[in-house]
Amino acid sequence: MLTNIMYVTINVTDQDRALEFYTAGLGLEKRIDFPGPEGRFLTVGVPESPVQIILWRQAAASGQQPGNGGQPGTVVLESDDLRKDFEILRERGVTFTQPEPEDYPFGIRIEATDPDGNRISLRQPPKP
Repeated sequence: MLTNIMYVTINVTDQDRALEFYTAGLGLEKRIDFPGPEGRFLTVGVPESPVQIILWRQAAASGQQPGNGGQPGTVVLESDDLRKDFEILRERGVTFTQPEPEDYPFGIRIEATDPDGNRISLRQPPKP
């Protein structure tokens, strides 16, 4: 029986730039940084969460547009106060797809983009 989500992978063109964005920008912590035989194995995660994001080095495809259009973000991060976190992240230089978080039927949401155009969904569930 499956018991946990261990890793989620985000393809990036520059691992050091991505690491800076995910740690200094979003506030995640660096977990693993290992120069493996198939390339650098680099992960980050939300403090006290077992799930890790692999920042995997992959060159941009020729003619490929960054990001993923109107789809939800590659990773969805949860906040207990998204409007407050939005202000902090914006001060840190994080780029968002909208000027402010928006209310929707399942809480509050906004999308950020990393330096490679990957969308990161930020969500706050509705208060009980």
